[in-house]
Amino acid sequence: MTEVSTNPKPATPAPLWRRLLPPVLAAGLVGVLGAALLNPARNTPEGGPLINKPAPAFTLESLDGAPVSLASLQGRPVVLNFWASWCTPCREEAPLFRELSERQGAGQGLAVVGVLFQETKEQNARDFIKEYALAYPSLRDPGIQTGINYGVSGIPETFFIDREGVIRDKASGGLTRERLNAGLAKIGVAGL
Repeated sequence: MTEVSTNPKPATPAPLWRRLLPPVLAAGLVGVLGAALLNPARNTPEGGPLINKPAPAFTLESLDGAPVSLASLQGRPVVLNFWASWCTPCREEAPLFRELSERQGAGQGLAVVGVLFQETKEQNARDFIKEYALAYPSLRDPGIQTGINYGVSGIPETFFIDREGVIRDKASGGLTRERLNAGLAKIGVAGL
């Protein structure tokens, strides 16, 4: 007669390397993904893929009903700002744009242009313009096609376009005087 043991042998724990391998691999993967997300692509110029490329063409209608095209501004440096009335950083940078637009001139002078981006109510934009005494055109972008063409992912975003129609700089987020002046320098315009 064979005796059956009622006490099963305790299982031997897996070797240490086998227990540590999954968390070490997971930590390594998280580190690589984090580094990839926090560092811009190596081949993308600072400011985005449109830097040093021709600015995408557009013809949009201003809140006053006048058509404005990028082609009509050819030969002038352009500061193109995507904004909305509900955007807090847009409110913070508005006094800088008012000051900048006071230097706007006809012919070969600086052109400042705003493009409404996902504005919920047009009257809110009109009130914003009045509140900050903005004297440059703000354009409707139905379907946000112009915003898409410029790669706008959040607002405010400002593009600095030189006299030849080439984007030389892009600023994401609210502008400071220093950041605005850096963009203006890249398109040959004296800072504030």
